Amino acid sequence: MIYFLNFCSKKILQNTLRDKCMLQFNRSIKRNEAIILGIETSCDDTAVGIVNSEGKILGYAHRSQELLHIKYGGIIPIVAQELHRKCITELCENTLKSGNLKLRDITAIATTVKPGLPLSLYVGLNFGVRLSEVGKKPFIPIHHMEAHALVARMTQQVDFPYLVLLISGGHCLIAIVENVTTFRLLGHSIDTAPGEAFDKIARRLKLKNMPDFKNCSSGAALEIAASRADISSKFSFQEPLTHYRDCNFSFAGTKSSAYNQILSYEKDFDITGDKIIPDVYNFCASFQLAITRHLCHRTQRAIEFIDKLNLIPKDRRILVVSGGVACNNFIFKSLNTICSELGFKCIRPPPNLCTDNGLMIAWNGIERWKESQGVLHKQHDIAKVDVNHKSSLGTDWTNKIQEESIKCKWIKIKDH
Repeated sequence: MIYFLNFCSKKILQNTLRDKCMLQFNRSIKRNEAIILGIETSCDDTAVGIVNSEGKILGYAHRSQELLHIKYGGIIPIVAQELHRKCITELCENTLKSGNLKLRDITAIATTVKPGLPLSLYVGLNFGVRLSEVGKKPFIPIHHMEAHALVARMTQQVDFPYLVLLISGGHCLIAIVENVTTFRLLGHSIDTAPGEAFDKIARRLKLKNMPDFKNCSSGAALEIAASRADISSKFSFQEPLTHYRDCNFSFAGTKSSAYNQILSYEKDFDITGDKIIPDVYNFCASFQLAITRHLCHRTQRAIEFIDKLNLIPKDRRILVVSGGVACNNFIFKSLNTICSELGFKCIRPPPNLCTDNGLMIAWNGIERWKESQGVLHKQHDIAKVDVNHKSSLGTDWTNKIQEESIKCKWIKIKDH
């Protein structure tokens, strides 16, 4: 009898321990599982996305203001703010409906808070905080550029560390991504971003007046026009920063040179009003080639710096190209040429994840949730979150590049 009782007690203890272990295991799984709603309003795109821990898209809605702002010749912050306000509630509702979800199904709210236009950022922040408060959900403040840098991991196998080149209308930088929260900034634009240069020149060339480009974004119009060129090097532009052995970028000089050449060309051919210069395709190709070469040269130096200091293991030599300008196929193919020569793999996210979007914000929230980094649970902490229109990415290593003073033998970039 005593033996039987001891046997039963032992069995009960084993079952209890087993059940306890299973409970802890299940809790561990649940902690790692998450459904994050992401909100993006850093500039002129209002976007909401929902992503789960595996990177599956559960819902998405997006509204661009670009075609409206084109009429003003640029983004008007107060107009952008009002447009965000008008549609953000509807977009959030549509996103939840598309995933057959309710707010109670969401694990946490992730929202862009920096960098960007303050008036635009406040719309997203206030809406995100309100959702967090109403749904009693944790809140995750997101750095816009970190989201761009990490979003490729949502759809592809990209292990840390890796190199990332972010090129868009508002930013241009190259950095080493060590982990979810650690970035080493190797170079950045000291003036104009490449996307802005493309936009300004496309508008100055009046590409929108051509039927083929009427409904295209400025950057897309310039790329298509360039693809129709006969001689892509007909117009010349001096490459900037050639005397500086660093990885910083500059596009203001190239943009100004293009602007002045357009004025001169219009004068020579008596181009007035809505008329287009006669050699517009070759001009677009030459301008695109100049921007591309500069991007490739600075990227090449960054890769050679990484190789010299052995900063990325041989089996993880990946360059991720992200941001709106990453959608430009000529630029991506040229960067791929550089990577192939230097033993790197060049990848980019799908087009809908390259441009500003809510999915990348949601995914950054997933990455942070998994690592318990920057997740705010208490309302008084959430209430203290503010926007920041300027915010650099990670630790500045630009001086380290200069100290190495790497002289490169430039890899040739093919014309069209």
